[in-house]
Amino acid sequence: MASETIARLDEQPIIQIENVRKTFDHGKVGALDGVSLNVYRKEVVVIIGPSGSGKSTLLRCINRLEVPDSGKVTVDGVPLTDAENINKVRMEVGIVFQQFNLFPHLTVIGNLMLAQRVVRKRSKAEAATIALDLLNKVGIPEKAEMYPGQLSGGQQQRVAIARALAMQPEIMLFDEPTSALDPEMIKEVLDVMLQLAEEGMTMVVVSHEMGFARAAANRIVFMDDGQIVEDSPPQMLFECPKEQRTCEFLSKILH
Repeated sequence: MASETIARLDEQPIIQIENVRKTFDHGKVGALDGVSLNVYRKEVVVIIGPSGSGKSTLLRCINRLEVPDSGKVTVDGVPLTDAENINKVRMEVGIVFQQFNLFPHLTVIGNLMLAQRVVRKRSKAEAATIALDLLNKVGIPEKAEMYPGQLSGGQQQRVAIARALAMQPEIMLFDEPTSALDPEMIKEVLDVMLQLAEEGMTMVVVSHEMGFARAAANRIVFMDDGQIVEDSPPQMLFECPKEQRTCEFLSKILH
């Protein structure tokens, strides 16, 4: 990992988060307190931490689903400032949430084709070809003509991942994508994410799945109370964390 870090010193980060602050409820609730983070192309960064530590808020600032009170977010050299920039960035950043957010009245393939047709302006035939290729990739090509309500939670989440990938994004964001799933369905979703990581997709993942973090992450970012407490390669963070707060957190979640 050290050689990777050294090699990146002259490289431009694909995501730059600089001194971002965010509060809710008219400033009464602090979510992010001066957070700075760089993510490099083809890196997998997993963000962990207790509930309310600011993990999801930070993730949502990357494509402006949350607007920082101050600080700066730049994605692939484009600052998230005006509406034109925001829309440009969102075309290149896929996001998968805890809930699947599929359109229940559309078939699986219809869900995958919609944004391709509307945003990417692809023909029906091209959108369908890409959709079917991606359903193969996530292991459920036979579900193309089914509706979301006919699928298991794990299958719906794999459709949600395929839908995000159909836009051919540069970056994928995952906001606790397995937290709404039954335990036996978690592995099938994590396997798809591991495959993406191995293929070199730039990923920022908020997750409680420590096995995935250990297997897929280049770096793990531990957050608490709206701040980044520690940012280390997985082996270092799990085996010899630098901060006492990290040790306390890991002692509660690692068995």
